[in-house]
Amino acid sequence: MANKGPSFGLSRDVQAKIEKKYDDELEERLVEWVVAQCGADVGRPDRGRLGFQVWLKNGIVLGKLINSLHPSGSKPVKIPDPPPSMVFKQMEQIAQFLKAAEDYGVVKTDVFQTVDLFEAKDMAAVQRTLVALGSIAVTKDDGQYRGDPSWFMKKAQENKRDFTPSQMKEGKNVIGLQMGSNQGASQAGMTGYGRPRQIIS
Repeated sequence: MANKGPSFGLSRDVQAKIEKKYDDELEERLVEWVVAQCGADVGRPDRGRLGFQVWLKNGIVLGKLINSLHPSGSKPVKIPDPPPSMVFKQMEQIAQFLKAAEDYGVVKTDVFQTVDLFEAKDMAAVQRTLVALGSIAVTKDDGQYRGDPSWFMKKAQENKRDFTPSQMKEGKNVIGLQMGSNQGASQAGMTGYGRPRQIIS
């Protein structure tokens, strides 16, 4: 795990492409949100991809973040008092955050893998997960979200409509555009097929 050497050839190209997806401006916004949501005691990372990774790596900041989105009685992630120093404990802490994020409503496809963060394999995926988490928190609007609501997009919500039977019956009289149209251009007033054009000089 930690003994992985540098990658070459195609592996290096793929890794370089993944690293290009990382957004420095988004990092700033996410740091602002995490600090606003959890409080100043979580500290701030050094600027850049690696600083962001080191800040989140032991899973404590992520655990505090997901806990702050829940009411005080139900905290999904246990935060160990001295932060874990052993590798598998840190990875376990990240895995607890990922499980809690899924339970909160983050779609499985938006959730990063533990190694994406722990080994800095794909920090853009970590950003995507945090953005998805922020979007759901803003959409829920349950009073737990702290920070500027404009930092994240609200998710689309169901807009259920109830039609009366008479409205449903009325809809059957409308010709759907898939059936064609009974308006617009028609052949009314045109000459029959096969007749030559009448050119009058």
